[in-house]
Amino acid sequence: MFQVEKFQGNREEQYELVIKQLEALLAGESNQVANLANAAALLNQFFEEVNWVGFYLNDGNELVLGPFQGLPACVRIPFGKGVCGTAAQKQETVRVEDVHLFPGHIACDAASESEIVVPIVKDGQLLGVLDIDSPRKNRFDEIDQAYLEKFVQALVRFL
Repeated sequence: MFQVEKFQGNREEQYELVIKQLEALLAGESNQVANLANAAALLNQFFEEVNWVGFYLNDGNELVLGPFQGLPACVRIPFGKGVCGTAAQKQETVRVEDVHLFPGHIACDAASESEIVVPIVKDGQLLGVLDIDSPRKNRFDEIDQAYLEKFVQALVRFL
């Protein structure tokens, strides 16, 4: 059985540890749903002040809800709509300090105040996005963005 180590050290060291744990957790498994489910669970345990962690997957011209941790969520998000759809369309990370100020924000959980969405791209193809919401404004910064992008790069090897 896999056991998550307690997170200690500075934030960068904590992120490096969670990425190593992701790689150990997914090693030898090729099922995309299982790997995304475990990645969401790992991040959910890692973060403080987060109310939703999960994935939306590319379904042609929209994103469809994938494995997640948190309250029930919106099932389909068109490309270009909301934070997830914008990140998917641009294929770049979108970090929002206050979701209420983001044009077209899709409020799946009324408690969400800030959000970060990282696109998942493999061999030039958009697979989906990693979406993390927080009930605190300004929850995510440049360190979170840089290391979540590294986390997604590690995850892509198992998808």
